[in-house]
Order: sequence, then C-alpha cells, then structure tokens
Amino acid sequence: MKSYNHLYINGRWTQPVKGQTFPAIDPSDETVIAEVGAATAEDVDAAVKAAREAFDHGPWPRMSGKERAGYLRRIAGGIRARLNDLAELEVRDNGKPLPEAVWDIEDTAGCFDFYADLAERSDAQPERAVELSMEGFVSKAVKEPVGVVAAITPWNFPMLMASWKVAPAIAAGCTVVLKPSEVTSLTALEMAAICEEAEIPPGVVNILPGIGIEAGAPLTEHPLVDKIAFTGSVPTGSKLMKVAAQDIKNVSLELGGKSPLIIFDDCDLEDAVEWLMFGIFWNKGEVCSATSRVLVQENLYPKLMERLVEEARKLKIGNGMQDGVLLGPLVNAAQYEKVTGAIEAGKRDGATLVYGGERPAGLEKGYYLEPAIFVDVPEDCDLWKEEVFGPVVAIRRFATEEEAVRVANDSEYGLAGAVMSKDLERCERVARDLQAGIIWINCSQPTFVEAPWGGYKKSGIGRELGEWGYENYFETKQITSYVSDKPWGWFIK
Repeated sequence: MKSYNHLYINGRWTQPVKGQTFPAIDPSDETVIAEVGAATAEDVDAAVKAAREAFDHGPWPRMSGKERAGYLRRIAGGIRARLNDLAELEVRDNGKPLPEAVWDIEDTAGCFDFYADLAERSDAQPERAVELSMEGFVSKAVKEPVGVVAAITPWNFPMLMASWKVAPAIAAGCTVVLKPSEVTSLTALEMAAICEEAEIPPGVVNILPGIGIEAGAPLTEHPLVDKIAFTGSVPTGSKLMKVAAQDIKNVSLELGGKSPLIIFDDCDLEDAVEWLMFGIFWNKGEVCSATSRVLVQENLYPKLMERLVEEARKLKIGNGMQDGVLLGPLVNAAQYEKVTGAIEAGKRDGATLVYGGERPAGLEKGYYLEPAIFVDVPEDCDLWKEEVFGPVVAIRRFATEEEAVRVANDSEYGLAGAVMSKDLERCERVARDLQAGIIWINCSQPTFVEAPWGGYKKSGIGRELGEWGYENYFETKQITSYVSDKPWGWFIK
C-alpha cells in the first residue's frame, strides 16, 4: 500500500503536526486502501502563510502569462503520463467505472492546457484603456491576481474538480491551498507530486487533506486568505458565505441542484431513453447537475417508461475495474445510507417505485445499489424537490409546454436543465425560459472546459470553466493619470 500520510506545504512533503490520519476506503469492498494524512489548524496556518509569502514576495504573480503557461503544460503532461494509474486510483477511491475515470483524468489534463492557453493570451492585453469624459486625464483598467485562494473540492470528481480551481487560479497568478474531500483525497496528493515534478515554485500550490471541521473551517476562516472557491453542498456553501462575510472575502460557490429534463412527445424514443439514463446514472448519479427530475409529455410517457425499465435492467453493476460495468458502488457508507433513506422516504411520501432501489443480488460487500426509477412523484415530495446524489430518478408526466416549464422552474435550485424535442424553435424557447445556469438541448450532462459552469438561485454564485472561470481569480484596478501640461489649479491659485 502506497503511503499517503504526508501533506504538501511550501513545496515540501510534511507530516501533519498532530500526526493524525484517516482511512481511504475502497467502496467496492469496504477495505482500507491507504491511511491519509489529516491536516489540522496548525498545518493550515503553515500552508496559508506559505501561499501568502509566495504571492507577496515570490516570483509567481510577477511572471508573464507565458511563463506560467509553461508550468501548467508540464502539469498537464505529468497527468497524461500517469493517466492509467490515476484513473485506477480514482476507481479505487471513488468507485466509478474505469472508462468514466479515464475520461475524467483526460479532462483534468485538458483543463490545465486550456488555462495555460488563456494565461499566454492574457499577455497580449494586460490592461484596457478607459475612455474618460474629462480632458487632461487618461485611465486604464488593469487585472491583477486576487491573491491567496482557499479551494475546497468534492468527492464525486476528485481530480477533475481540483483542476477546475487550481488550474485557473495559478494561471491567473494566484497561490492556492487546496483541501480535497476527505472521502477521496488520493488523486489530489498525486496532483501535488505532479506539481513538484513540474517544479512549481514553493508555496504556489499547497494540498492538505483533512476533515472538514478540522481543516476546512480553519482554512476558510484564515485571515490571510483572499478568496474562497468551494464546490459542495448548499448547507456548507451557506456557512462559507457567512464566514466570508466576516472579512469580506471574495467567494465563488458551485453548489447542488435538482435539475429538470423535459422530454416532448415528438422525440426519438431511443434517444430520449439514452439521454435520460446518461443524465441520472452517469457517475452513479453522484453529479451535482444530474437531471434527476424528468418530465415526459403524455403521449410518449407509456412507451418511454417501458423502454426505460427495460434498459435499466441491463445495466451492469459491480466493481468499476470490471469490463462492462456501468454502475459502480456509491462512494461510501454515509452516502449509501443517505440514498437508500431517500428511496424509503419517497415510498412513504406517495411516489411509486417501478424499478430498482435494492442491493443487487450477489454483491453483499460494497456500497452497491440498483438504479431506482420512481413515477407519479408528488411535487411536494422531497424526492422531487431535494438532491439525492445517487442513481435515483423521479418522473412525472405533463400535458403542455407551459406546464412543463412551470414545474421545472418550481425549485430552489437552478444549476442545470435539459429539453428534448425535434422542434428546435421550441427547444430554444424552453431553454430561455428555464431558470438555470446550464441548459442542454437534446442531450444531458456534456461538460466542456471552454463553456461557463454555474447556477442560479441556491445552486451557487459565480462561474467556473472557460474565460469566466479564469476571471474568478482576478481583481480589477483603475489607474488614472493627469497628463496635461497645464496646472490643475483647483485648490491652489
């Protein structure tokens, strides 16, 4: 078993001050695969101070974008060189099927390459002239890196979500202290090793696994942190906003969702079933943008439900390293209990379970669960309103476009939504009407590093990915000069 009991602070591998560890558990068989070093407030303080020193006095924020881009491309190369090993580690730590993990790691490398390109291009326009209404003055707007970033990432896409924060932050010239989820910390530590190999200057990237209350809280509360970037649950995001308010810290939040998928009756049946399943069963449903609320128009509903159950029965469930597996185990015991609890609550609340929701036969060890398909789900039922974060889909039928949009928008969340129809004008109309930050037409869940990612309502603040994710890590400064050769003479005559 490889050792993961060190933290990465100021370019060095260090033991946690208190010597604490926590177990990394393989969700396929519930075995401990590593003991992970657990940071506490003392380690956080050392990491933040290292990041502060590197930002205030180190070379990183003073480099050109092209220079920083070179480091990011070396990180991308290091990830690709270890692609298979990293993907297998994600499978063992998270449970997702290997092909999905490979895809995630490829996207992780691509994220570093993308922000390397943006950093390089930013050299061409480091500042922008501002047209003024008064003669004798010239003004410009200058972008500068925001400073020390506290980045906190979730367990569902461990290395990929880390790259969504680390890559744009360091591309912009910031320094970072990353706290990955304690549920899946292993590939974050591998990222630290890759940063070390890429010779990132000390203090620019610091990686601290640890328990939320012992590491995450002191990190976000640290007075030397300039920005908090968080992906996770709505309750934790709300707490972080309160923390940020104390010191007026810059904050961006990518939170949960309960995303709708609207399927009109002119859809191709097979396409509708395929995208419905991908939208909720990909990554075991452990996806913040999962289209877990499905609205099907009445005429298509009977045939779609028949085909959906047929295809759900075919899904191979098992260890993510096995060929053909499409549903791996849920990430840990706590999530398994949460999802199964939501299934039982849905039954009590009047929803009808038409398939699944049980432990698969023959898989007695590990956190395995059949996909669960509910129909006739009441609109006031928690199963319809609240995020489950598992392979559980809630389905209702609708009659008109107006009804579908009304029901879809009746939610506290607004991360994503999808609409399927052969009538592209209708798709565009519905896409405009849906109250969410990400809308898919005739598909569900494709994610591209070039496009903005984030939500409305309780689903978050700010955007990640694309140029929008890059702008997250800058402040804008005005510099105005008096350039006239005439005396100003306002107070002194």
